[in-house]
Amino acid sequence: MSSAVRRAMAMAVCALVVPLASCSGVGSAGSDGRPSVVAAENVWGSIAAQLGGDRVTVTSIIDNPNADPHDYEPTTGDARAIALANFVIENGVGYDPWVQRLIDANPVSGRDVLDVGTLVGVATDGNPHRWYSPVDVQQVIDAITSEYQKLDPADASYFDRQRSTFETSSLARYHALISEIKAKYAGTPVGASESIFALMAPALGLNLITPPAFLTAISEGTEPTAADKGTIDHQISAHEIEVYVYNSQNATPDIQRQIDEAKAANIPITTITETLFPAGATFQAWQVAQLQALATALHEATGR
Repeated sequence: MSSAVRRAMAMAVCALVVPLASCSGVGSAGSDGRPSVVAAENVWGSIAAQLGGDRVTVTSIIDNPNADPHDYEPTTGDARAIALANFVIENGVGYDPWVQRLIDANPVSGRDVLDVGTLVGVATDGNPHRWYSPVDVQQVIDAITSEYQKLDPADASYFDRQRSTFETSSLARYHALISEIKAKYAGTPVGASESIFALMAPALGLNLITPPAFLTAISEGTEPTAADKGTIDHQISAHEIEVYVYNSQNATPDIQRQIDEAKAANIPITTITETLFPAGATFQAWQVAQLQALATALHEATGR
């Protein structure tokens, strides 16, 4: 679907919900008195829900593992949820521009918006997959907690406890695996199918040698250059990479060919996804499963 058609559809949705702001209690707590939070992606929604506990209600708009966030078309239900929310979390960095259009269609006071890209200081043409950066995830945790304390000052200490539990208990295995992989495999050359892994690789100390332009092209749905394809083919055939990491939600013909080449070369392969998988998984369970699979692949490749 063309970008022009997508914009037209999104604006049509916006037009349907413009009256909501004037006839509803936007900017106040929900019917049960708890702040209403809407996250564009379930990655951020999972974190927001765990930090909020039973003091907030959290709705994630993109929560289907089979949905492509880059091409998502909002529904009237999505528009209504955003129109009535106290707090909206959008990824930004050009990843979910439809969120801002829905917000602009219902300009009301009392509704706060967290743009993750702006929070962490990423340019509009930067890598939008910020949930793969442990440093950025921590900044989001801090920002969400601060917002909850602003919306519900009486429960400020409760939100401090929720954050502490999430950081020290829920994320314990996530942080441990990152440290373990970095300690054991730092400097190991790896390849990847697209830019969603480009933020986690340096956190793990891995040397991602796939051409950056190729990673970006696959993520954005554009055609990689023949030169970049040739470089990756050589990296695989010459065993210049120890492990190949690919997004199982976006296996284009080029990526499938690279997977087949890696298998033929006996290079271990592991997968990651762009959204929570399986459906209903928590952020930490999803990340831990992927990190464990990567650690297994690295062990298989190196014997360490």
